[in-house]
Amino acid sequence: MAESWKSKLLRWRFNLFPAYRGTGARITYIAEDWREVRVKLPLNWRTRNYVGTIFGGSLYGAVDPMYMVMLIRNLGPDYVVWDKAARIEFRKPGRGTLEARFVLTEEELGAIRAELEQKRSVDRVYHVELTDAGGVVCAAVEKTIYIARKQGQEA
Repeated sequence: MAESWKSKLLRWRFNLFPAYRGTGARITYIAEDWREVRVKLPLNWRTRNYVGTIFGGSLYGAVDPMYMVMLIRNLGPDYVVWDKAARIEFRKPGRGTLEARFVLTEEELGAIRAELEQKRSVDRVYHVELTDAGGVVCAAVEKTIYIARKQGQEA
């Protein structure tokens, strides 16, 4: 899906936001419907650690907010969405630009809505990988996201 002017403007604003900007990463694409986001994290003076590879904090920070924001944008104002837990596995040193791709499907969004018709809240686990130019996974991140209907929004 092409990036709209609205999603392009949001991407620029997100990249300028100080907390995200500090990670050294940049969002390179946001689908108009917020069901796909792409991120790049270069190895440079801002992201380099003591041994010359990408700093672990930059690796995590680059991917941290994405699934939560995507879910907020897709589920809408009747839902509460929070990061609950995270785990990162460092598999190989990042020695160049790394990329990550986040995708939410209509099936996933439907499953969340359906589960919340039966339960007060749900935890969903999402996985994302930071890969180098050769497709080698340098870090794998697991995010647990808490989702609930807002009070008074029961089906």
